[in-house]
Amino acid sequence: MEFLGDQGRDVVLVAKFLKERDLMFIGPQTSIGNMYLGPLYYYLMAPFLLFSNFNPVGPAIMVALFSVATTFLIYLLAKKYLNHPTALIASFLYSISPVIIKYSSFSWNPNIMPFFSLLFIWSIYQVFIQKKYKFLILSSISFIFCLNSHYLALLLLPVFAIYFFYYSVILSQSKDPVGINKQFIKYSLYALLLFFLSLLPQILFDIKHNGQNINSIIKFFTIRQTTVNLKVYKAIPQIWPLFRQIITRLIAGKNEIWGSLISTLLFFGFLFSFLKTRKQASAQSPAGGQAPFLTLLYIWLIIGILGLGLYKQHIYDHYFAFLFPIVCLLTANFISFLFQQKFYIKLLAILLLAIIATLSILENPFRFSANKQLQTTKKIVDLIAQESNQNEFNLALLAKQNYDPPYRYIANLKKLPLYLLADKKTDQLFVICEPWQQECTPEGDPLWDIAAFGPAKIRQQWEVNNIKIFLMTPSEKD
Repeated sequence: MEFLGDQGRDVVLVAKFLKERDLMFIGPQTSIGNMYLGPLYYYLMAPFLLFSNFNPVGPAIMVALFSVATTFLIYLLAKKYLNHPTALIASFLYSISPVIIKYSSFSWNPNIMPFFSLLFIWSIYQVFIQKKYKFLILSSISFIFCLNSHYLALLLLPVFAIYFFYYSVILSQSKDPVGINKQFIKYSLYALLLFFLSLLPQILFDIKHNGQNINSIIKFFTIRQTTVNLKVYKAIPQIWPLFRQIITRLIAGKNEIWGSLISTLLFFGFLFSFLKTRKQASAQSPAGGQAPFLTLLYIWLIIGILGLGLYKQHIYDHYFAFLFPIVCLLTANFISFLFQQKFYIKLLAILLLAIIATLSILENPFRFSANKQLQTTKKIVDLIAQESNQNEFNLALLAKQNYDPPYRYIANLKKLPLYLLADKKTDQLFVICEPWQQECTPEGDPLWDIAAFGPAKIRQQWEVNNIKIFLMTPSEKD
């Protein structure tokens, strides 16, 4: 599991909620735009942190359980709406993908998106194809969880709208139309009410803070020279690069050469399958066969890639977490289709599946040494506890891609006399330096936590798992 700045920040806030009943009205801050997500992920973490006696492993177990549940849900839906071979292959692909394994093994708000996005897709299928309008409530709940995980969940709304329009048009020409009947309206209102209630904490936060969050969201979408492009056609040139990136990362074990080859095969395979699905849909009743479910999956994939194509910054793996299940489902459906063809095509299917499995297993994170970030953090805090002689101290972290809440959280668990410089300046400052991508020269460093301590000299130095720890005291002590 990772235990870096974001994980430390989250457990600090959730522990404060559990111990002091300090309600959370906003969730994690987004990496771009100074916006905040809703607080639902924090409340989801709370029972797991409590049951683990405030051990940060608790929320990581929660994420792992959601990932297992996603694998099982993929199997169930594929078996019910596609076929059993597809169900087996899809759940297998999901369970061995190194990227999916990585994001299944530590606590982070985007990591629950695959489960709730798949739940959202299944619920709208139930509404429009099975005409079970109560599932509008489940679609609202699952969308709320997705939106509280990452704002990219907004891309699920066009999927809902397009599927609704498409199947309303088809079904309106059949003997058993969906229409806009009383049941649909009633449960739609319930779903909307749930959604607006979920926004209440953020609304209250904005009332108290002069609209900070809503103003940031408006600014993000209106002043968007370097963030998003709202002209949909601008995303078209990005379809192939994004498709190749997603397939390479999720299916081809992050191998760029094999990723390009597999992406090319799957691109034309998906296109063929999509056209075949459309032909079947026009020949079948709207609620019959595999076509309605496959149509929904393809709408999900196309909207997801187009939406990502509008984003002007680098696309990280967790940005397409809401597409994790769909990629495995459609890949498995294509391989299953190949297995149903002539002998030499079956050989191609076996070869493709074997290559994917080999690439994924070779990159399996569990084949490599664990980073043991939580254990290292505990060792460093234990060293500081010993060397500080239980006297009051301040703390600073020099790191290129991390910040200090993990260390502060463990120190607070151990009830060490650690103070923020803003609250109290002590006679000793412990500086932790993670030397990757930077020099460890704390004397005179402009970092606020060091500069605000004032002129200071290094008195002692230690090292734990390649991380350096310095004890600094005021220069006037000389």
